[in-house]
Amino acid sequence: MIINCKNAYCAGRIAAGITRGSEMTTNTIYRHVTGNKMRAQFLWRMCKTLMKTISGATIIAATMVTAVSAAELNIYSHRQPFLIQPFLDAFTAKTGIETNVVFASKGLAQRLEREGENSPADVVLTVDIARLSVYAQKGLFSKIESAKLNNAIPAHLRDSEGFWYGLSVRSRIIGVSKDRVQPGEIQRYEDLADPKWRGRICSRPGSHVYNRSLVASMIAAHGEEKAEAWAKGVVSNFARRPQGNDRAQAKAIYQGVCDVAIMNHYYYGNMLTSDEAEQRDWANAINIVFANQGADDRGAHINISGGGVTRYSKNKDNAIRLLEFLISDEAQQLYGKINYEYPVSQNAPIASELELWGNFKQDQLPINKLADFAPKAQMIIDRVGW
Repeated sequence: MIINCKNAYCAGRIAAGITRGSEMTTNTIYRHVTGNKMRAQFLWRMCKTLMKTISGATIIAATMVTAVSAAELNIYSHRQPFLIQPFLDAFTAKTGIETNVVFASKGLAQRLEREGENSPADVVLTVDIARLSVYAQKGLFSKIESAKLNNAIPAHLRDSEGFWYGLSVRSRIIGVSKDRVQPGEIQRYEDLADPKWRGRICSRPGSHVYNRSLVASMIAAHGEEKAEAWAKGVVSNFARRPQGNDRAQAKAIYQGVCDVAIMNHYYYGNMLTSDEAEQRDWANAINIVFANQGADDRGAHINISGGGVTRYSKNKDNAIRLLEFLISDEAQQLYGKINYEYPVSQNAPIASELELWGNFKQDQLPINKLADFAPKAQMIIDRVGW
């Protein structure tokens, strides 16, 4: 028996449920397969009957081989739907390839690992090199060959073996009060540990992946001992216990709780153009500093959003086409327009939305080093109480 699902993602869900022996409800089949309640009940009875006579693996094979369409891609995304849907709509308009998305802020790597070769997923999209590395270390990505990706993306922002690729760039900036911090008073991340800022700095918790990567970059630049001394100095300068997200730090500056904050640059852009007046007030209360911009300095710490093709993708060629689309000029401009992110492609100009603060000197550290140093960074964070 063949279950003809209207898309491969639905078929994968049904097949996975059958294989696990879980109670697949007729409502699920009704919603995703037939649109007919009686037909759904019939199909589920047939599935349970087949389970008694043939292996779940056979059902999986029959379902997935017939259900997967070459004109569809199934995406597991850590990025919120409103951030990636415009890209996927543009991709479909350009190629005719439909996309189905599963979004979750956490747990997708574990899900993909459990699903194994029965997974319907073709592509993973996520943020931060640490998260990309989790997929790579678990063997969940396919090694791919793409001249377009390799030519457009600098070597330090992609995996040397082709398992994952950076798709956009974000920087960890320093936000400072317009009223209480003079221009040039803070120019480097190292300045944040200066005792002159005692009781004047706000930050989200250090264990958050954004701050952990920043500490990892300090290890790469100065070694573990000096990075820990720096982190200890930063913590001693906190105005309050680390809390909230990056927007909360801008709000704290606006409220006078602190004068300096650490945040990702795109939060500033999103607050500045927010529909909410209070967020515009927070953004207008601060100036932003891209750190370490001196001629002999290393440049501002950056991280990436990125993606890879799953190990058991049934549509690898089209999955590669999606990644290649995401580094096209059209898509790289969208990263700037939608979320104020910088292009990863060395061929693409920055979006007009970023011209308010312009381009900046980026740290050229191979991005995978941030993942390599992440465990040591977390130990430092724990020891200094960030």
